[in-house]
Amino acid sequence: MAISAKMVKELREKTGAGMMDCKKALQETDGNIDKAIDYLREKGIAKAAKKADRIAAEGSTYIEVDNNTAALLEVNCETDFVTKNDQFKQLLAELAKHIVKLKPATVEEALQQKLHGEGDTVETYIKSVIAKIGEKISLRRFAVLTKTDNDAFGAYLHMGGRIGVLSLLEGTTDETLAKDIAMHAAAVNPRYVSRDEVAKEDVDHEREVLKTQALNEGKPEKIVEKMVEGRLGKFFEEVCLLEQNFVKDPDQKVKKYVADKGATVKAFVRYEVGEGMEKREDNFAEEVMSQVKK
Repeated sequence: MAISAKMVKELREKTGAGMMDCKKALQETDGNIDKAIDYLREKGIAKAAKKADRIAAEGSTYIEVDNNTAALLEVNCETDFVTKNDQFKQLLAELAKHIVKLKPATVEEALQQKLHGEGDTVETYIKSVIAKIGEKISLRRFAVLTKTDNDAFGAYLHMGGRIGVLSLLEGTTDETLAKDIAMHAAAVNPRYVSRDEVAKEDVDHEREVLKTQALNEGKPEKIVEKMVEGRLGKFFEEVCLLEQNFVKDPDQKVKKYVADKGATVKAFVRYEVGEGMEKREDNFAEEVMSQVKK
């Protein structure tokens, strides 16, 4: 298949590999991005794919904590300018309070509920704000966590809500510690709490890529298995929060830092505005020319 410049650009952004290497990888894998990433890694040309998908949409994350319930949500809009609007900020607060109070299971369910259990639906409320602001606004996603009186929530918003993290620690009521863990997750972007959460098929896939990579480096087969297990440890350090060096004290792992305070990390949720969403790509030159021709 024909390999477009856009495909090469996407692969470069995900792997950091050179343009010609990316083009060859796509040609060898019939344009399959995921297979091309594996191809580049097996050849030792690229590291693991960058975890962050292209950040595109505008909007904000928001956290509401009410006693033993907390919610993290993401609301999208069309321009960054709107996120500074007081009506938009009010919308975030109202939606968060609603989600904490009624604990809907899905966005669809939330939209059909009456706001705070009375009056208009959440969907009608959002539409009324859209009418005032003049931009499309949507509740994209949310997560609700619950705890006991013996646990702690950590709430952290980075860059005015560009990234939002909500953590839940058991065995401690130290909210400062819980917030530190949320800040770590915001900075380092782990995908799981611990090794146990990583799906077996993901581990098996990583093991195969690392094995092919080692063999391509010309390593003897008898030591490849040992090498793979060592490199697999590095993989877990990249994706598991407890395996990572704590950002505020890099000399120790998050696991030890938390355990020394008698606590355990039960869960965390990290949202980055627009992750995984594609932005409409306008060609500025074409747009200008179309205006000139009118």
